[in-house]
Amino acid sequence: MNFEILHQRALEALQTTVQWLVSPQFYAQIGAIIVAVAIAYFVAQKVRSRSGLFSAQPDDGPMLRLRQWLYTCRDLLFPVFTVLALAIAAELVQSAVGAAWLVRIFQSLAVIGVLYTAINRFITHPIINSVARWVGIPIATLYVFGVLGAVVGYLDSISLEVGNIRLSVYTLAKALLAATILFWLGRASNDAGQKVIRKQEAFDIPTRELLAKAFQIALFLLIFVLLLQVLGLDLTALTVFGGALGVGLGFGMQQISSNFVSGIILLIERSMKVGDYVDLGGDRAGVLQEMNMRSSTLRTDDGRDILVPNEKFITSEFINWTKSDLHHRCEIKFAVGYDVDIHQVPAIVEAAVKQYPLVLDTPAPPSCRLVNFGGNVNFAVTYWVAGVDTHSSPIQFLIWDALKAAEIKIQAA
Repeated sequence: MNFEILHQRALEALQTTVQWLVSPQFYAQIGAIIVAVAIAYFVAQKVRSRSGLFSAQPDDGPMLRLRQWLYTCRDLLFPVFTVLALAIAAELVQSAVGAAWLVRIFQSLAVIGVLYTAINRFITHPIINSVARWVGIPIATLYVFGVLGAVVGYLDSISLEVGNIRLSVYTLAKALLAATILFWLGRASNDAGQKVIRKQEAFDIPTRELLAKAFQIALFLLIFVLLLQVLGLDLTALTVFGGALGVGLGFGMQQISSNFVSGIILLIERSMKVGDYVDLGGDRAGVLQEMNMRSSTLRTDDGRDILVPNEKFITSEFINWTKSDLHHRCEIKFAVGYDVDIHQVPAIVEAAVKQYPLVLDTPAPPSCRLVNFGGNVNFAVTYWVAGVDTHSSPIQFLIWDALKAAEIKIQAA
């Protein structure tokens, strides 16, 4: 029975279509569409060639920016004239033959063409361009054909209700689109805001980092609240659900929460800041490049970036070479044989170390002392430098050259 009904409706639809195809109104509309598109193409070509605003790209003169923008609109001439020509053709055909539905369909397609051309011409950002083409154009298509409301109503009818919370396919789709736009805007705003905050020389570095972190947290909390508003969820209805979810996340995301809180503590107590030289032991030492919500980045002397969870700086020992004082005392040990006049060694080595330009006279000048007697005579020279001890190698060369010039051979310590 159902098959017979479908068969009967198919025959009726086919008969109606054939009647449309052989009717004078159909051929009149086809002719009007062809003439309208041809006229739009001819007018667009004439405007491009005859008007100075569209014929050549301006590179100087008054109102240069406005003229350059008008020149970029030259690709819109044909689709815009097509929409206007089809609008006129629809009115004329309606008056002449009493039907203009086909012309109006082509006019709607021309409007979509204008939108598509404008998106490709003026939206250069790849993400926004993709969203506009794959989301904006389908929505515009449904709107110009007058079925957007029906589609929205159908998507909204497919829903899931849990207590006072109702989620429909339409709501989720709207939330997904809003989330994409909001988080893109949030990321761009976060980058711009943190750059502005870090440029405020009136604050010291730790304060700037703390303000940047607070700005980042506040911004993404705001985005989250806005997203809930887009979903149409009652925030009071989410209290119990949010509490249970918070407990679950607390157990499942302890490390992430610990690293996040540790980062806040580090910024507040100022145990280290961006630019400090931090040594975690082993070969994990370098300049602190940035402090993020979950981890901090150390740039080593050989160009590696080490991502260290913030919790490590709270629960483990580390050396901050530049926390409070840039002056550090360094030591180099060496040994000479028993056949050497050891009374000469301290003066020779101290003079050699002083030759290095970064060695300081305060808090104390270089000092060489005899450490002990063993297989050889062991000495140690101490000196102060500004910054981290990265100068030991050139100083060792100076010591070697000075002792060699005095015919003193360095032995194994």
